[in-house]
Amino acid sequence: MGASDSKLVFKKGIFRLSEERHIPADDTYWTSFWELPETSEDVFSLFAPADVRRTRDNALENLETLILAVTSRLFVLRHHPSFPDPEIAPDSHALNCIRVLTRILPFLYEKESLQAWEENFFWARRRKRTRTSLIANEVLFDESQEVQPRPPEEFEDAKPLAEELIDTLIDLLFFSDLTVPRQPHGSPKVSYSIWQSGVGCATSIPTTKEHESNRCEILRLLLTLTSQSMYMSPSVLPLKGARALTHICTCPDKQVVLSVLCSLLNTTLKYNPATWRVPYNTLVFKDPKQILVTYTLQFLLVVLLYPVPEEPGVLTPKNFYRHFAGRLHRPQDFQFIVDGMTRILHQPLQANASYIPGAQNSVRFAPETIMLFWELTQCNKRFRSFMIDTERAHDFVIFVLFYALEYKGDASKQGVVRMCAFLLQTLSAEKNFGINLNKMFEAQETLPPAIRITGFRGTYADFLIQSIYNLITKSQGKLTVIYPALLAVINNISAYLEGLSGSTCTRLIQLYNSMSSPSFLMANDTNHNLLRSLLESINAIVEHQYKKNPHFIYAIIRNRKRFEALRSFTLESGQEEIERRNRKRKEAAASNDPLETNSTRSSLESLRSPTTSITQVPTLHDVPEDGAFAVGDDDDSDNEQRPTPSPSSHSENPSRASSVEPHADGSGVPRQLRGMSEKARGKMPAGPRFSRQNSTTSLSGYSISGQSQTGAFEPTAEWIDSWLPELPLHTILTLINQLTALLPRQSIATDSPTPAVLQRIQEIQLVGVDASPVRVHMFEWSPMALGWYESLLWGFVFASEMQVARGTVGIWNTTNIKLFHVQQTAAQGPSLTSPRGAVDAVGSNIVSRIGAINLRGAAGPAVPPGGAQAPRRIG
Repeated sequence: MGASDSKLVFKKGIFRLSEERHIPADDTYWTSFWELPETSEDVFSLFAPADVRRTRDNALENLETLILAVTSRLFVLRHHPSFPDPEIAPDSHALNCIRVLTRILPFLYEKESLQAWEENFFWARRRKRTRTSLIANEVLFDESQEVQPRPPEEFEDAKPLAEELIDTLIDLLFFSDLTVPRQPHGSPKVSYSIWQSGVGCATSIPTTKEHESNRCEILRLLLTLTSQSMYMSPSVLPLKGARALTHICTCPDKQVVLSVLCSLLNTTLKYNPATWRVPYNTLVFKDPKQILVTYTLQFLLVVLLYPVPEEPGVLTPKNFYRHFAGRLHRPQDFQFIVDGMTRILHQPLQANASYIPGAQNSVRFAPETIMLFWELTQCNKRFRSFMIDTERAHDFVIFVLFYALEYKGDASKQGVVRMCAFLLQTLSAEKNFGINLNKMFEAQETLPPAIRITGFRGTYADFLIQSIYNLITKSQGKLTVIYPALLAVINNISAYLEGLSGSTCTRLIQLYNSMSSPSFLMANDTNHNLLRSLLESINAIVEHQYKKNPHFIYAIIRNRKRFEALRSFTLESGQEEIERRNRKRKEAAASNDPLETNSTRSSLESLRSPTTSITQVPTLHDVPEDGAFAVGDDDDSDNEQRPTPSPSSHSENPSRASSVEPHADGSGVPRQLRGMSEKARGKMPAGPRFSRQNSTTSLSGYSISGQSQTGAFEPTAEWIDSWLPELPLHTILTLINQLTALLPRQSIATDSPTPAVLQRIQEIQLVGVDASPVRVHMFEWSPMALGWYESLLWGFVFASEMQVARGTVGIWNTTNIKLFHVQQTAAQGPSLTSPRGAVDAVGSNIVSRIGAINLRGAAGPAVPPGGAQAPRRIG
């Protein structure tokens, strides 16, 4: 369909679809949908959103007939003995059927009133004509002059339309001469051959660009079928699920599941982004290999993440993709997986250290790869052990910290930062992970500036704790929702830490000083939980590794007044301290300290973000600074600015919310502060719903904010009495009492301890301090957390499709998505990625002849001509 006249014929046929009611099913008109288009762009640009909606709303019966026509044609081709013969049963017909379905389905999913119709049309049992009856009605030879009598039609029971469509598409992913090499004569047309070498396969099968392009088209439709998830809210999706995904993930055929799983996994992890020689990959996004990897990685994640919804009284089937991913066990498979993910995740670190502009955009798959890594660590305990025992986990800790620190100030990347924090918590639940962190970190100077710590000397544990400190104190209050997870990481590893550096000790004590300040504790009714978590970490170091951490013991002694003051904390003393701090700030208002609440910068930010000023909760940097100190080799702390975030609050600023952002607010993330003994790890009972097979997590909801709807939390003396006596201060106060009595007063009067003092600390035997059982703060799934997680994934899918489909129209563009918010962006002019030339002239000619058809953008009221929906981020 290269000529404009041919496009005009197809466009007129689309108009007929909505204007003429009840077009007969045997009308030759339907064949135009698989005979006329030549490319995916033809279908998507000419079959505009307005056309689909108009047909859906005014002539639904025609849309039904169209779907039945293209699916029937696809099924006939799938079973045709000559497919894909270009003359008798061309693959172009099958591809056009796939493209039409990809175009239509999102507009059916978006209309809530069609749910009952969709359930009946796609998922009800049905009767259809037999294959013999279908073939008998086809004219095979035009030259035949004899008119054969039409045989009587025969019907048979058939599985639901959607199930047959999905099964057909899975078969087509492994179909001879369509997506895999031509099979020998007499062999089955469908051979479940793994596409690439790697997991489960030692050799790659030959492939062509046409095969890879066809795989892309089929995977695109599979993603579209499963994208019904996008049209549910995060609170509904985990409960209801998506029928298409349930059918795919519960497939009992082991050969099919393993072939699909290994093909997707190997194709993704064999991709080598280092083959790019030019850093400006945004100019060459049409690379077919990169597009294929985009779809394989996304569909892999969609099937791995999916929690099969439970029904009362019915045994919930397994997600077999997740099940078999959890059964991988060969070290060579794990090595292949780790090497592939490392290749992808390491590229931005190299690019970030480059001085070439635009190099940081060299890889688009990093967030999805982090998600894949997290999934494998959750569902496969052998993989988790492999990562930790071989110390490859150290590399991934650095990768995860890099992305968290790199994205911490970007409102559009907050979902990725949250995922990084939860991944770290999952790893930290393993004992050997904490032990192995005591290895010295030698390569800090090779890291990009975003993650480098000035003057750093220490272990991986030192680097991790100092990076967590930087995440908390330099995130401008955008990461309050993951404070519990970050503190849980420290808590989980604290019993195994040895030889903490002076800088790390300083950071931990500074965190304590901030979180024990009245302004922080009285900001809402849950911040004391964060303080409790930090105190538990301090206790674990003292009780389990006292002799190995003399610098930390000295830091506690130097800060003894703060610990003793917490024991006598009252409502009155807290309010007085806050008032004193406010007076001190007013007196210093003339100083243009950018970190002060009343500074010009802060005022400007409050004007830009009015919702953040409603709660009027003080930030961590408002705490009293009396007694601030440094310990040991803290080379860079004296001149370091320490902007710190607001206390925990689920009231996030909508102006900073992402355009691809879950409706679930911060309260939708999992609870992190509930601990358990090491002996009890992994034995937590799964909740009544949302259990994920082979997962190490348990499930319960948690909200880190206890503010009222108005945001005006009012602390009371009774409220303070409800939690203050429960704070675990006994170990710390016992330590302080004994050591201050045994150490000379002058020896603990300086910031830096002498070697003699450190040795004396190690020699002292504490009395009355017993090692308590190690508590592990597991990552816990809740329904809201699963809704957030799936919205994060589908946000990745939506954003990537907008990149792949530049110059055409995205699958879900302009549809009414409920799982996350989509931000509209202004139209852009011609560029290297979207040139305007002769092709556009042809399109403009058609537009002038037919009317308001937008061939390059998406037609619809929500997007201006030439505009697009572009995500700012997942929140």
